[in-house]
Formats: sequence, C-alpha cells, structure tokens
Amino acid sequence: MPNAMPLWFAALSDEDIHFLKRFLLASGSLKALAKEYGVSYPTIRARLDRLIEKVKAADAPQATDAFRRQVQLLVAEGVIGVSTARGLLDAHEQVLAQKRGGSYDAQV
Repeated sequence: MPNAMPLWFAALSDEDIHFLKRFLLASGSLKALAKEYGVSYPTIRARLDRLIEKVKAADAPQATDAFRRQVQLLVAEGVIGVSTARGLLDAHEQVLAQKRGGSYDAQV
C-alpha cells in the first residue's frame, strides 16, 4: 500500500522542492548553496528560514482544515501579515459557527 504524501510536502512549491534538493546535494552547507545561487549567506539563510516556517505551518496540528492551513502557509511565505491572517481566520470561524448553527464569540 503506497504512503500518502505528507501535507507539509504537498504544500511545497516546485521552487521549494528544487531549493531543498540543492540544499541536500550541498550536504546542508549554506555557504556552498549561497555560492551556487550567487547570493549572500544571509539571503540563503532567510530562504531556508522561510521554508522551515512553511513546513511548520503545513504540519501544524492547529491547522485543522484546508483554509486554516493555507492562511498559515501564506503567513509563513510572507504573502500576508499576521493581523490579516487573524482577520481571515476570525471570519472563517464565524462562518463555520453559523453553519453549525452556533454562535461565535471572537477571541481577541
């Protein structure tokens, strides 16, 4: 029986997978990777840090549904800010509560 692809891996873009492959082939050397990409060490470190945050967001246990997971990924990628994410998640929770027929109390 084949294993399903983990959610964190499915969340990676082609560019992320390519970066990860190059990172592995460089034996995890950020210095070598920076040289290969022709950028500074801090630039590569920042790219790796964003990738780590993206994996954490995709694998987070509080990402209970696809929408929440996607919002967390957008924050990890720097596409949206934390305050925007909170607003989106708050609105999402309100809609879910309405669908369940319950009330929703905002947690601020």
